[in-house]
Amino acid sequence: MKYMLMMFGDAATMMETKSPEWIQEMMAFMLQLDKDLKESGELVFDLGLADGSAAKTVRLQSGDAVTTDGQVAGPGASLIGFWVVNVENEARALEIASQIVEYAGVVEVRPVPDAPPEM
Repeated sequence: MKYMLMMFGDAATMMETKSPEWIQEMMAFMLQLDKDLKESGELVFDLGLADGSAAKTVRLQSGDAVTTDGQVAGPGASLIGFWVVNVENEARALEIASQIVEYAGVVEVRPVPDAPPEM
């Protein structure tokens, strides 16, 4: 079963509140996690995203698509990276997320179905 593990936060807050040593430790952890998931065959793909301050948001207003600077979520609640894993069960996805949460504060785990729901 595939799951998406989503990590939230923002780079500016991390840089202001965390020590350089903590940031290096977090980066080493993320690199090792990626390596371990690749070696186990569980990693489908993963990506880190640019800080939310670089985001553009497109909304429909009065029938027109309107683009504004900024992210949908407020600071700290922005998606900053994700993994898609193919694991045996939800328990394994939650086990992986429980490792990430030490550095992320919150990780959302969501199933990725193979097809849209039947109507």
